[in-house]
Amino acid sequence: MSFVLKALLFDFGLFLGMLLLLEIGRRIAENRGGAPSGAGVVDGAVFGLLGLLIAFTFSAAASRFDTRRHLVVEEANAIGTAYLRLDLLPESARPALRESFRRYADSRLAVYRKLPDVQAAREELARSTSLQGEIWAQAVAACRTDAPPSAAMLLLPALNEMIDITTVRTVAALTHSPVIIFAILAALALASSLLAGHGMAGSGRRSWLHMLVFAATMSMTLYVILDLEFPRLGLIRLDTFDRVLVEVRESMK
Repeated sequence: MSFVLKALLFDFGLFLGMLLLLEIGRRIAENRGGAPSGAGVVDGAVFGLLGLLIAFTFSAAASRFDTRRHLVVEEANAIGTAYLRLDLLPESARPALRESFRRYADSRLAVYRKLPDVQAAREELARSTSLQGEIWAQAVAACRTDAPPSAAMLLLPALNEMIDITTVRTVAALTHSPVIIFAILAALALASSLLAGHGMAGSGRRSWLHMLVFAATMSMTLYVILDLEFPRLGLIRLDTFDRVLVEVRESMK
């Protein structure tokens, strides 16, 4: 089952649960003759906590999304810079390294294109890591031959940066809000529905408009947060930003 389908099923279940609890809360209040005095204080505290947690979780997810987007550009720049500095090496050492760079760029693109197949992406990541070792060994060997001292001083740090950014991107892709945060969000949304339904009993009749809008708004907000947390799996995608790496690959003639 795909991530999008799982997320949609979760949100649809949350939507139905909120509607059910809105109705249960309304009926409880009607059976008791309305909401007790002072209940608004409790309602306000729960709704305030829900709003605070949504704001915190949404802000964290959006921040991680921006970080992942910037890392795509940083990796493209690191690969492009290292590739250009191959010109510092002797002519005889350049063809093999340039071919290794082309295969490496292709592999880095393939890592994220193979998602949401996590196993295939991990296998491609292992291939990228192997190519890193191959490129490093070739570069070190070339710098030890007839290359000028400036070649090692400029090329090797660029290669090191290119390799390091891979680890940074991998860690960033695996960094998400703890599952308990989403569980608390869902629980608070359901609790808020119960309290909201309880407070709506004073109107004398059921307001489907308010009930549907409240449940739909909350469930859609949680879906967007989930999508931001997993931008390679859901509807919000980072694929468009991979274009910068594609352009770097196309420049490797």
